[in-house]
Amino acid sequence: MKLKVYLQEAYDELVHKVTWPTWKELQNSALVVMVASFIISLMIFIMDFSFENIMDFVYGLFY
Repeated sequence: MKLKVYLQEAYDELVHKVTWPTWKELQNSALVVMVASFIISLMIFIMDFSFENIMDFVYGLFY
């Protein structure tokens, strides 16, 4: 009985009480996520490349 009530309340909330974003809002949000992901991955690439070159230089001092 409790499960049935829970499922009915969950359905009612999802259908009648939740404000779902529009298709345009979803597209804008997806674009923001893609741009942010690209910027973060670019920053990680630059840090990795820089660290590799710095470590090559430091190790080169001892050989």
